Amino acid sequence: MTVIGFIGPGVMGRPMAANLVAAGHDVRVYGHSDRSRARAESTGGTVVDSIRDACAGADVVFTMLPDGPAVLEAVTGEDGVVASMTPGTVLVDHSTIAPAESLAVHAAAAEADLRCLDAPVSGGEAGAVEGALSIMVGGDQETLDEVRSLLEVMGATVVHVGDPGSGQVVKAANQLMVAGHLQMLAEALVFLRAHGADLPNALDVLGGGLAGSTVLERKRAAMLTGDFTPGFRIALHDKDLGIVSEAVRGRGLVLPATGLMSSLVASVKARGGAGLDHAALYGLALELNGLKITD
Repeated sequence: MTVIGFIGPGVMGRPMAANLVAAGHDVRVYGHSDRSRARAESTGGTVVDSIRDACAGADVVFTMLPDGPAVLEAVTGEDGVVASMTPGTVLVDHSTIAPAESLAVHAAAAEADLRCLDAPVSGGEAGAVEGALSIMVGGDQETLDEVRSLLEVMGATVVHVGDPGSGQVVKAANQLMVAGHLQMLAEALVFLRAHGADLPNALDVLGGGLAGSTVLERKRAAMLTGDFTPGFRIALHDKDLGIVSEAVRGRGLVLPATGLMSSLVASVKARGGAGLDHAALYGLALELNGLKITD
């Protein structure tokens, strides 16, 4: 049994923490808001009242927070993670933040004699519930080897992708690809509808060929029914594509489809869809063609 601090039991973090509890570990869960605290209660772990309480005596601390400022505040604050952990223990940040922000987390951890990994995840809420996430890890290989068994409770694919910050670079690429898959699926459905095709059967055959993808498998039901209850909110995908755009500019790259995807996701958000699942790109594709889900 490992003593674990878990900070951020949100849509993704709650099932991740619950899986660690189910694996027999002593998990102390901290949520900042009332809603997050309620989610913490449902993990089966010990709900604590502060970051310090979550980190005190923990062998490993996991953070799963919505953005870079939230991570930096939680990690470097006066009573934050770095100030509360025992030297030599391990901090694993599962949040999706900018590579530069991740390097700041690594630096703060190193200054406090902590070992640190950036380990963002992909797979959505369903993957988190099933313990089937893909986890891309930046940092020291030996540290990853030490905590790998814990990560494998939460993820089916755990891969070391390079030095500190590398996990966030790979996650940015992941978020770009997911947005592209979602948009192409949305446009394919509009195309199929316009030609009177049987949509479920069409997606069955597309899914069995080269056009098949995890996005098609996991998001087809939401698009076919128009149920955009969030598994991953548009607001978060918009934030992630902002990270991609910043990194693209920083390297002087020309990636035209990346700019288009950023604009499309931002358009859904601007139309009041910030709280919807990112499958709501289908709603925008329909709207651009004068259609509705119910037509």
